[in-house]
Amino acid sequence: MLEDITIKDFALIESTYLEFHKGFTVLSGETGAGKSILIGAMSFLLGGKADVSVIRSGKTEASVIGTFYLGENNLKSVSSDENEEPTSAYDWLDKHGIEVEDNRVILRRFIRETGKSGAWINNTPVTRADLVSFSSFLIDIHGQHDHQSLMKVSEHRKYLDSMAGITDDVEKFKKLYALLVQKRNELEQYSMSESDRLRKIDMCSFAVKEIDDAKLKKDEDVLLEEEESRLSSYEKLYSSVEEINQLFASSDENIIDALKKARRNISYAAELDKSLNSINERIEASFYELSDISEEISSYMQKLVFDPARLEEVHNRLSLIYNLKKKYASSVNAPLKEVFDYFENAQKFLEENSNGNDAKQKLATEIKQLEKEILIKAEDISSKRKACASQLEKEVDSILVNLGMSGTTFGVSIKEKSGSEIEQKCGPYGKDDIEFLISANPGNPLLPLAKIASGGELSRVMLALKTIFAKSDSVGTLIFDEIDTGIGGEIAVSVGNHIKKLALQRQIFCITHLASIAVYADNQIKIEKSVSGGVTASNVHVVVGEERVQEIARMLSGDSSSSESMEHARTMLNKFGGGL
Repeated sequence: MLEDITIKDFALIESTYLEFHKGFTVLSGETGAGKSILIGAMSFLLGGKADVSVIRSGKTEASVIGTFYLGENNLKSVSSDENEEPTSAYDWLDKHGIEVEDNRVILRRFIRETGKSGAWINNTPVTRADLVSFSSFLIDIHGQHDHQSLMKVSEHRKYLDSMAGITDDVEKFKKLYALLVQKRNELEQYSMSESDRLRKIDMCSFAVKEIDDAKLKKDEDVLLEEEESRLSSYEKLYSSVEEINQLFASSDENIIDALKKARRNISYAAELDKSLNSINERIEASFYELSDISEEISSYMQKLVFDPARLEEVHNRLSLIYNLKKKYASSVNAPLKEVFDYFENAQKFLEENSNGNDAKQKLATEIKQLEKEILIKAEDISSKRKACASQLEKEVDSILVNLGMSGTTFGVSIKEKSGSEIEQKCGPYGKDDIEFLISANPGNPLLPLAKIASGGELSRVMLALKTIFAKSDSVGTLIFDEIDTGIGGEIAVSVGNHIKKLALQRQIFCITHLASIAVYADNQIKIEKSVSGGVTASNVHVVVGEERVQEIARMLSGDSSSSESMEHARTMLNKFGGGL
């Protein structure tokens, strides 16, 4: 459950702190007041994408902080396998070494005008991907256009799999199917014509021998290029070093001699004035340091000789390496690693093709075994989908009646993909083609949901699905951004009543323009826009008592001052349980 949130300099919000409670909370305000900005701030906190445009005009940084109570729905799983995906918030935190106090976590995120951003869970820095992963156990945000996902048939499978509890099974199946595809691609390599295969064997054999004979070393080209530069610049290098050496070794007074004199004098002076001790120590240290440098320069000069033979060796070696890169890398400027990679791949091809038909037959056998295993698993997944589909249809129909869609029938079509056991009759997600259907009127046939449902109907179908998933979902908070799209009148009353019942099990936030939904809420937050000193800001605060009556009156008629509107608002709040 989200307990509180602090927002600073995010979009039109200058600074606000809000405490939240259990139950149903409505977010209201006039069009353009910034209601969705509050949801946007929550989304940002949970790891949503954002750029510097969210920073309030004239400010350098936007930040959002939120406190979450985890409760008992997010208890740690009994599994201790580190390789398994976490199944709860506590599980996730444990796997990432983040401690929890009083069953609460604090999420914090910022973004600066430079583009730099940061995020923390408690006091542990995390990535945006980590925030997304962790927050999936905390909040489910249903955006104002999410119902449009029902227009995509590909999404229907995900909803059905989620309710059937087989999402993990499907992911494992997907990996197994990917392995099958990989094996089939490998078999295709063996299916090339014999002449092509022999030609590639010859080419790879030549490449392996040529690269092996070169006896290449890691990063050898880089080291040789550095040496070439040094050998080719002998005269300039010698001249520079010689000039330095003369400063140290001149027959006239040199640096070392000058330091010796300074050392004697400062030593005598320091005996007379102790405040000079630090300078004395520094001159002493400088003397020894420069003496060492002088010796090293002298030694370097003695070793520095022009070696044309070695320069020719380096040129020849680099020429060999460049020729190998030209043949086996993307370019002569590519890293030497590409040549090593080509060598390894060529070796692998030769090893795989050394046994000829034996290896091909072994791979074909593996593919047949994989196909059998995949078909068995696909059948199991399909049977679970069909069992769940019937349950889903009944539950959605029941909820739709309460949402003002009496007489509407929801259906799940599960058709087997075309194909045969020989030519695999399934894809990465199994053997089923899944699509949601709907009949808006009794007696009418079930037709694709994506083709005949209105925006309001889609919103209510989505609300029904969210309600069903909430029963088994550990997520404690649901956010509906404008769930009232395309509805009004009695239907809105039904939606409000339904959300209130759902809020008995979950903390729910809902943006709405409709008073007939808002009056069911346990709490109401108002967002309003104001202008001060030529600067626009969105102000957020909880409304209670007469202020809430005024807000409901405004939502009813646009007039929060008339006695009739106020009385109507007060009556509705008392009738539908929103309270004052």
